[in-house]
Amino acid sequence: MEDLVLQEYNKKGTILLAKAKTKFVCQNCGYISPRYLGRCPNCGVWNQMVEEVDQPASTKAKATPSRRVSDLESKPISINNVSFEKEPRVKTELGELNRVLGGGIVPGSLILIGGDPGIGKSTLLTQVSGQLQKLGGKVLYVSGEESASQIKMRADRLGITGDNLYVYPQTDMSYIRQTISEMHPDYLIIDSVQTMDEPEITSAVGSISQIREVTAELMNIAKQQNITVFVVGHVTKGGAIAGPKILEHMVDTVLYFEGDTHHSYRILRSVKNRFGSTNEIGIFEMQTKGLVEVANPSEIFLEERLANANGSAVVVSMEGTRPILVEIQSLITPTIFGNAKRTSTGIDHNRVSVIMAVLEKRGNLMLQNQDAYLKSTGGVKLDEPAIDLALAMSIASSYKNTGIPGTDCFVGEVGLTGEIRRVNRIDQRVNEAEKLGFKRIFVPKNNIGDWSKDNKIQIIGVSTVTDAMNKIF
Repeated sequence: MEDLVLQEYNKKGTILLAKAKTKFVCQNCGYISPRYLGRCPNCGVWNQMVEEVDQPASTKAKATPSRRVSDLESKPISINNVSFEKEPRVKTELGELNRVLGGGIVPGSLILIGGDPGIGKSTLLTQVSGQLQKLGGKVLYVSGEESASQIKMRADRLGITGDNLYVYPQTDMSYIRQTISEMHPDYLIIDSVQTMDEPEITSAVGSISQIREVTAELMNIAKQQNITVFVVGHVTKGGAIAGPKILEHMVDTVLYFEGDTHHSYRILRSVKNRFGSTNEIGIFEMQTKGLVEVANPSEIFLEERLANANGSAVVVSMEGTRPILVEIQSLITPTIFGNAKRTSTGIDHNRVSVIMAVLEKRGNLMLQNQDAYLKSTGGVKLDEPAIDLALAMSIASSYKNTGIPGTDCFVGEVGLTGEIRRVNRIDQRVNEAEKLGFKRIFVPKNNIGDWSKDNKIQIIGVSTVTDAMNKIF
């Protein structure tokens, strides 16, 4: 506490001890206030201000030493003189994970994985650890939430054994740094970053200051020692990774592990990747012996679909570079109360309202006195504009009480004037629909080109919503 105490002498020679300065930091956005506030003035969240001790400059200098993530000299270099060597990626046995990461694990990268409690983050990393040590890499699994015996129980259930997988239950970063310098592992797994403690930071474990410093230290370890670091991050009730947003800016890759605990399927989604495409997804199925990758998720999303059902339409959506066929279901019923109700699951509520307004104005469907319930099956979240046409046809099918043929699928963006606008990667979408046995696909008329001559599936171009309804119903 000597660094936190200010000593000064008064005229009589006695020592006056000043109180250590404190500050209040919002755990949601990082806003700093000199006094406690019930509601954060920056983000508006209640009861998130936590008191922390303000460190003097001398302590801060010790706690945050200068970090170098590159051995280049600190002077401008012509881009033509920068040497670049493409490092080979490390491929695991999970092909879905390799594709989400952009082709495999990049040595020396920092990967952040977030997800709800119990979704399977630790199971996924334990499986990956076993596969990496099989390839000859040395893996250090640092756990701040589980004991070594608990991790051993999970490893036995998953059938993982090996001499190159080391378990280290520890939360103190000083001990972790020392262990890394002694072992020199190839892969480091931190489970989780919210439980790690930087002893030189006086704030509580899990606070914004702690998370920021621990992540900066892990980034320093990854870049300077060429160690691939996997970091598990807790999520808030809103679904975002807990801690400051700078946490996601610092790391190389951000993965979200999504799914419903009541179902066995899990979705690994990439929202940031410096070494590959973003918005890629990988589908896994949680089984007794761990996660098993799903090679063709479109068949799973459509396997329980009823043929010619009212309010059902299939859309070919792009998730990153992969086309996926998903069923959109609609239920249109007369409203009992004064205001019509709009409910959607997996589809943006505002998008549903816009499409229903276009159908009422341009398609002559009286929907203002109808309740609408819509969902995308399989737990997939659809947010691209190309789902508009399938969404509109699903609503029209339920309203007219007329089924859409089970061999039809749709791709297209709907404008406010009722026109069907072109979408990207139309050839990949058509090939995926043809591969799964669909007979007809409705696409924007402006998307049809020379590429459509070699397809066996019937490609029907539509220009307006009314044109599409006339050709289907």
